[in-house]
Amino acid sequence: MTNPICALDLSRMYRDRFVKIQTAMRAARVDVLVLCGQNNVNYATGARSPAADQMRASWWRTVVVIEADGPWPHIYTEFPETVPSEIPTAFVHRAIEVETPAGARELVAQLPEGMLAIDDAPFPLWAALGGRAPVDAGAVLVPAKLTKTLDELECIRRAQELNETAINAARAAAVPGARATDCSGAFLHAIAELGCTANTVDPVFQVMPASVAAGPHSVTGEPVYPLPTRPQELAVGDVVWVDTGINLNGYASDFGATWIIGRPPDELERDQFARWRAVVDRALTAVRPGATAGEVVTAAGLDRTGRRPWLSYFYLAHGCGTDSAEIPFIGTDLGDAFDASIVLQPGMVLVFEPVIWDDGHSGHRSEEIVAVTGAGYVRLSEPATLDEHAS
Repeated sequence: MTNPICALDLSRMYRDRFVKIQTAMRAARVDVLVLCGQNNVNYATGARSPAADQMRASWWRTVVVIEADGPWPHIYTEFPETVPSEIPTAFVHRAIEVETPAGARELVAQLPEGMLAIDDAPFPLWAALGGRAPVDAGAVLVPAKLTKTLDELECIRRAQELNETAINAARAAAVPGARATDCSGAFLHAIAELGCTANTVDPVFQVMPASVAAGPHSVTGEPVYPLPTRPQELAVGDVVWVDTGINLNGYASDFGATWIIGRPPDELERDQFARWRAVVDRALTAVRPGATAGEVVTAAGLDRTGRRPWLSYFYLAHGCGTDSAEIPFIGTDLGDAFDASIVLQPGMVLVFEPVIWDDGHSGHRSEEIVAVTGAGYVRLSEPATLDEHAS
């Protein structure tokens, strides 16, 4: 179990996030921020909408309007009971159906003057804006979300702890003759019992082929991952790549591992994990405030052929917060200049998941989560280990 970051205070976390958003608005010279994306709504206010199919989600959409110098966000919702009690009721309004022309015009009529930023707007809302040209809300949300407060980090740590606990039930189900979907069922049952807020990643238990030629095939000629978990019967020696993510208090976790079904890992599989472990450990030596992502990539090293030892179309690391994979993205195929432009700051979260692949022998992927601190980093997940479980 990783050590707690702080005594979690959700009210403080909501206040701090609101301050970060308004600070970012002023820096971007945005006067009014309109949020329709539900992850962004939750980030800005703590308000939630129940999980729903796409059609219902459209009509149940909560919308938030924030002024750069306003005392509270304005929340338009069908579910006022989910709004944190700290927000005065005068700022909680009945839902506006921005998916309809009439609802979109109603919202636009209430927007204050000034520079407008908007995120996931439906077409009727864009049409209702008329000649008012908004900027992308990413100008505000990216700097606000890039670094996390101590409370946010503690939410991620707790979500990851629950994820890692639940994965034990899935591992016990991964036996020869069972179906891969049995692992999903065991995992989802466990997170429900543990009190997780939601499941945010469709659990992946993918039996990997030994080679690219064995398929399934991609247009780029690379191993195909991830695919939806299928009711495929597990056999002795199957290599299963695992990826799960659950939500707690609006924050995601991210678990990854490689399982060998029915037998201990062989010599090559042990070597693949050792290479994975070496890449991550070398990269971690460069994780500190002020370092660039390029320095982290350089520290991770090259293989015997002078290439990055992980599959380039994945990444060396990515962020985690209200989404299980978000900024920053490090060691991708975007190149060295992109990595050099990213400067690590205290509060950034990095999920290391390089993918080691030996065509003809499958490969290894695991995940570890750290947060950048003033002195280096702190772990938000348990260190990945070689799976020795013989089902």
